[in-house]
Amino acid sequence: MQLQADLSEELVPIDEAARLLGTTTSALRYFDERGLVRPAVGARGRRWYGRAELRALALARTAQQIGVPLDTVTGLLARPLPDRCDELTDRIGALDRRSGRARAVRALLEHGRDCPSEAPVRDCPSMAVALDGLLEGAPAEPLAHLGAGAGGQHEVAVIVRPGVRSMELGLVHQILGGARSACGAPLYRVRTCALRAGPVRTDADFAVAVEHGPEILATADTVVLLGTNDDHQEPHVLDGGLGAALAGLGPGTRIASICTAAFPLAAAGLLDGLRATTHWLSADDFRRRFPQVDLDPDVLYVDEGRVLTSAGEASGIDLCLHLVRRDFGAAVANEIARRTVVPPYREGGQAQYVARPVTPEGAGTGTAALREWMLAHLDRAHSLDELAGRLHVGVRTLTRRFRGETGLSPLEWLLRQRVERARELLETTTLPVEGIARRCGFGSATALRQHFTAQVGVAPRVYRRTFCGS
Repeated sequence: MQLQADLSEELVPIDEAARLLGTTTSALRYFDERGLVRPAVGARGRRWYGRAELRALALARTAQQIGVPLDTVTGLLARPLPDRCDELTDRIGALDRRSGRARAVRALLEHGRDCPSEAPVRDCPSMAVALDGLLEGAPAEPLAHLGAGAGGQHEVAVIVRPGVRSMELGLVHQILGGARSACGAPLYRVRTCALRAGPVRTDADFAVAVEHGPEILATADTVVLLGTNDDHQEPHVLDGGLGAALAGLGPGTRIASICTAAFPLAAAGLLDGLRATTHWLSADDFRRRFPQVDLDPDVLYVDEGRVLTSAGEASGIDLCLHLVRRDFGAAVANEIARRTVVPPYREGGQAQYVARPVTPEGAGTGTAALREWMLAHLDRAHSLDELAGRLHVGVRTLTRRFRGETGLSPLEWLLRQRVERARELLETTTLPVEGIARRCGFGSATALRQHFTAQVGVAPRVYRRTFCGS
């Protein structure tokens, strides 16, 4: 489905609803006649649909497209009786988990099945955001995890094993545990668990006392697996109960790994057929042991929807900030970054290993001052010749230095900063998309929408509704 006109809270006639959903009026009448989704109003001989009905139709249409039987969708929309819940669960679980759209629809169906609301498609905020995204043509993968529900904190379980890297344990609690709402309330509840509760040795000269066992995994929205120094050397990484713990995670549980913790995820089959990353020093071993995984050792982290992997220890900071940004928006993530004194945003596709992080020729030869100037003038058009002229070097030298210090070309870096600035403005201002496009140097709202959707995964208006409710 692709949005071809902005949606409003007003009713739209059946032909307009069909156009928005990428279907026909006959198909919508079919849903109506079978009691699946009825129009809000029948007037002047036409059916008229409101936002709630369009959301329900988006779910039904998308479920149909991946082979979900219509009676399964009917069961969700009609709030099935308890004796039908097991049947509904079986049908949802049979969806192809390798398909991003199937994962998204399965998450929506499961959330709707378990939601305490009497009418989840109409009243549940999480489902409303996800279905609006489907209506506006968002890719399915970012919708496969619905984030924290309206009722409380997002539950995070951090799995530690003997030899856990202490830096990784600290950074997850620092970043995710530091996320706060506008009124100062914690947005995540972060708890540490071991395969057996009790003291767990670290890679340093101290142990940590872990009071929780794997039982807390059952209620976790997100599970973070930390690495050890033995992951890439030990062929039995799933021994000791880790394999059973990972196998017991629900299909809606999001899973993230830091550094070499990608090895046990791959051993458990959770990365089969997916892109993933791990520390670049372990890349050859990983490829040899797990040829079924599409390994990219040249990036900071990879987001595959339900499963995320990151490279070395410090890139765990980037991954955690990405999770916060994905769940609660750029403003929350940037505030954590400011408090922690780390870069607020490094794109996952940035190089893991930058050969020349500090230019050795002497003071004044790096690009830091130029990057600061570019950030202050994002609204302007920039050419490589102009940027090279400000450093009094040639274009080739400029590009080489930029890649040496950031892992990106000048224009790649500039585009990502413009998108990040657009995220902030969408969250913190009421400027129209056209105004934000001008301030960020995109030139037109169309260009902003194209680049924003490609980088963030949702359209600007969907992003704004998600993170500021407007």
